[in-house]
Amino acid sequence: MSFLVAIFTQRRLGNFIGFLVCAGLMAYALYAQHVIGLDPCPLCIFQRIAVIAAGAIFLLAALHHPKSTVGATVYGVLVSLAAIVGILVASRHLWIQAQPPGTVAACGATLDYMMQYMPISKVIDLVLHGSGECAEITWRFLGLSMPWWVLFSCVGLLLWALWVNVVSVRIFYETK
Repeated sequence: MSFLVAIFTQRRLGNFIGFLVCAGLMAYALYAQHVIGLDPCPLCIFQRIAVIAAGAIFLLAALHHPKSTVGATVYGVLVSLAAIVGILVASRHLWIQAQPPGTVAACGATLDYMMQYMPISKVIDLVLHGSGECAEITWRFLGLSMPWWVLFSCVGLLLWALWVNVVSVRIFYETK
């Protein structure tokens, strides 16, 4: 029981758990890519970037472990922003997947190619418009495609970051 109390009240441990969850999500993404053979589309790569960013900020928060509530809140907001980006990209991906066949543009250039020859603003614009490869559903778990699970994961990361770095700080640290 005391371990559960520690998880929900100690910021350093909570942030480290957030980092481990992000690392687990990335480990599965790499497993799906390299073992199962599911090549990520550009929107999948952007979702990975959001999860990596959230994980990096969780790790920084765990290592830094600011004593002030302001510092903890800053980390909570930064992780939340990364998670919101993941939520938005996953939502866009789901919208593209929900379009009728033939209404999404055909597969375009690879992300590597676009990054090499186009400015980043143009790449982001093209990726968010989606292509045929982003509309294709090649993996499901419990009937839901990968972007659904990324969406749920990012919502969980958002709530966890706010709980660990904002809410619990005010409940458990300011009352002492």
